[in-house]
Amino acid sequence: MKFLSNAKDLEALYQPAPTSASTVKELDHLIPEYRGLIELSPFVALATTGPEGLDCSPRGDAKGFVRVLDDRTIALPDRRGNNRIDSLRNIITDPRVALLFLVPGSGTTFRINGRARITDDEALRNSFEMDGKLPRTVIVISIDRCYFQCARAIHRAGLWNPDLHVLKDQVPTPGSVLERTSNREIVADTYDAEWPARAAKSLW
Repeated sequence: MKFLSNAKDLEALYQPAPTSASTVKELDHLIPEYRGLIELSPFVALATTGPEGLDCSPRGDAKGFVRVLDDRTIALPDRRGNNRIDSLRNIITDPRVALLFLVPGSGTTFRINGRARITDDEALRNSFEMDGKLPRTVIVISIDRCYFQCARAIHRAGLWNPDLHVLKDQVPTPGSVLERTSNREIVADTYDAEWPARAAKSLW
């Protein structure tokens, strides 16, 4: 199998060159349309890098949970999770981040590349209160580049098409995975039965 090793050979395979529609959309700040995509999105994938490698973490909440502070800055609350804090550890050592926002029902996605910092500022945390609970920290991201992504990938995937949704019983359960990886120290049926109630108490 042959592998490409330089940009010139790679670019030769991707001709013609990108049109203006693929380049003029990239900005270093938010315009009203880009702000609108963030405010409609209940889900974003956060990519980070650090000494131990890369991480990509799903983040979700009510739409608009990522807050626009100004045209070059956004804030992302760090809601309760598993306390691995892989993304946060990476940000401490390397502030570069990338985000991909999804809007349910829309093929358009939105991308941000920037630099992140972590704060436990009380006033900012209080402003993200949900169900009487505060995020432990907030990730504040300065935008370097942002642009919308065309809908081809979402359309190819049929992501929002209910006819293509996978049936629940076809998906391996968290309990089944943990039972195998823990050498049966965790019992699948018990874990899966207890998870909904546990999750309901710890969403925020």
